[in-house]
Amino acid sequence: MPRFFLPSGSFESREVVIKGADASHISRSLRMTVGDALILCDMRSNEYECTIKSITQDSVTAEIISSRRAESEPTCFITLYQGIAKGEKMETIIQKAVELGVCRFVPVRTDRAIAKIPKDAEEGKLQRWRRISAEAAGQSGRGIIPGICPPVSFAEAIERMSRDDLSFVCYEGDGTKPLSKILSGWDKKGSVSFLIGPEGGLSVPETGLALSANIPLAGLGKRILRTETAPLCVLSCIGFYCEF
Repeated sequence: MPRFFLPSGSFESREVVIKGADASHISRSLRMTVGDALILCDMRSNEYECTIKSITQDSVTAEIISSRRAESEPTCFITLYQGIAKGEKMETIIQKAVELGVCRFVPVRTDRAIAKIPKDAEEGKLQRWRRISAEAAGQSGRGIIPGICPPVSFAEAIERMSRDDLSFVCYEGDGTKPLSKILSGWDKKGSVSFLIGPEGGLSVPETGLALSANIPLAGLGKRILRTETAPLCVLSCIGFYCEF
């Protein structure tokens, strides 16, 4: 069934009113009619099976038939800190990461990044990335729309990661621990965050900063993965380990 996300306050009664672009999409693009079923999500991992009760020019009213916790959400809260990549790679990473269970996405400015986001272009980028996250969440049956945060410095990313229950920085050089060993000592709960470098990789000072914060460097095998491949590899491993 089609899936749409609404603020949690929209579900205070048995009838839910959908307005704006979603209402237009339901009535015009999907050509849904009274009696058709759809899923509405409240941004808090709850989903509601509904049927359309009425359709007007600018709104759709749906009646809640049943509710449940979204089974598609991981048992842990996963944050991806991604070194800013060039071209459309960031969009691809966001889309696939949302499909694979990431809960929050944070772009990171790094020493060797090829791509730069000017301050005056940042808001436009964030709006586009958030649309991609929302579309991927709906397509993949997520119970939330993963948040897209404003870009942060590498130092700020490390400081934030140090607060999580498990965190690691993916690195292709020396001094790494296998990802399997890092995950094996984790209880599969709480918050987990990981950082992926950009096309140019991470600098020695950056990896040193991570180690000084007691954040281990994780190796992803004997091959060097592209910046758009590495996060998908990690998320797949976490998903397999946590069985979600």
